[in-house]
Amino acid sequence: MRLARRLAIEAASARIGRMETKQRVFSGIQPSGASHLGTYLGALKNWVALQDDYDNYFCLVDLHALTTPQDPKVLRSNIRELAAIFLGVGLDPARSVIFRQSHVSEHAELAWLLNCIAKVGELSRMTQFKDKAQKGGAEAASVGLYDYPVLQAADILLYNAHRVPVGEDQRQHLELSRVLARRFNGTYGETFVVPEPMILETGARVMSLDDPAKKMSKSSPVPSSYIALLDAPDTVRKKIRRAKTDSGSEITASPDKPAITNLLDIYAAMTGKSVEELEADYQGKGYGDFKKDLGEVVVEGLSPIREQALELLGDPKELDDLLEIGAEKARAVAGATLRDAQAKMGLG
Repeated sequence: MRLARRLAIEAASARIGRMETKQRVFSGIQPSGASHLGTYLGALKNWVALQDDYDNYFCLVDLHALTTPQDPKVLRSNIRELAAIFLGVGLDPARSVIFRQSHVSEHAELAWLLNCIAKVGELSRMTQFKDKAQKGGAEAASVGLYDYPVLQAADILLYNAHRVPVGEDQRQHLELSRVLARRFNGTYGETFVVPEPMILETGARVMSLDDPAKKMSKSSPVPSSYIALLDAPDTVRKKIRRAKTDSGSEITASPDKPAITNLLDIYAAMTGKSVEELEADYQGKGYGDFKKDLGEVVVEGLSPIREQALELLGDPKELDDLLEIGAEKARAVAGATLRDAQAKMGLG
């Protein structure tokens, strides 16, 4: 069965390579920490919807995860877990290229070439580095953390991606990718597609359950602040039941009620209903009823993902094989782009 599945995916991958009329999309997620509801609603759910309309490359960016210290055993486990979640949400290896960044060495090689045209001033202005460096001191921050945006540019430019789904926190990094593409093209000749941001209107911004002023984050030290995609149903219900609410009891979205607004946004994103419809549905009802129903909605939406991911995690060899098939496909595209860039710079 495994061999048959592999052959079917390889044949489909060959068809993906012939989709010349479709624009190409690239995006990736770090395998660090637990993937959560915000990751699903803000990214993964939307990636699934792109599969028929674009030529997609979806990457587990495990090299990026190394910018902060990682336990090797935990990282290996996180990589497989994220791969299982990619497939569990509905990303299809027959329609999209799904692979590990570290298994395509061209990412690191192109990053070095781009390092040689990137400016220190450009990297020093990156707000994510400044924010993270402030916590531990810039002098103690790794060079990898500082250089992260150049590797990210290499990720995107290797595949000549036309569109890149991004959130607000990644806009600055994507702009650097555009700057480096234009600079390289202007200096060495036309080589890279200049990528455009893809702002997905349906991409939900999910906030923390215990502090609606902060985004839901897998790096949070408080597990109750986020809903992990592999949380058991009763754990999901409990977290939503204990989620912070605002003063008063009206279930309405407004700037002065950020907690219930966040929960309404989650409900709307999971069901396709508008916030206005939900406000009407719960007029005259209390937070208890609302949270109970929201818990069931989230459990119902996430249970198929959890079940599929856990099944895949039970066969790590199959997961590894699927990622290697994706890496083979990615290397074919990335290798051609890297060789072109090397030749333009005089290395070929």
